[in-house]
Amino acid sequence: MENSTLAKKKDNLAPSLFNDFFKPWDEWFDNGVWLKTINTPSVNVKESNNHFTVTLAAPGLKKSDFKIEVEGNILTVSSENKKELEEKDENFTRKEFSYSAFTRSLSLPDDINKENVDASYQDGILKIELPRLHAKKVDNKKYIPVK
Repeated sequence: MENSTLAKKKDNLAPSLFNDFFKPWDEWFDNGVWLKTINTPSVNVKESNNHFTVTLAAPGLKKSDFKIEVEGNILTVSSENKKELEEKDENFTRKEFSYSAFTRSLSLPDDINKENVDASYQDGILKIELPRLHAKKVDNKKYIPVK
């Protein structure tokens, strides 16, 4: 049977020992969900007969901030963004650092044409087109129940 769905690859963020150690602090931040959702963009997957379209909401980034890879049947989208701001005056020096990063991985079906994957970024939305090797056949049959 042909696999025709995309599935999120489960990320193992930390071993159980570390989860137990940081558990009291995680509870302050809704079991760590608050910290994880800041850097992890939302992903939508749309399937058609000819391709899959994956969209990620990632505002504030540049095209060059993204790294998109297909290895085997895994699509991985990642980004790493570092900023440093320094302000000097006679009486003080202020430095601010910001760092954000994310990685999202999806399992691809076997019928994806990996050589023709296309990506674009516009208005904070990363769009990845994953064409199928062969268009999925549409079943035009109508089944009529017997009463």
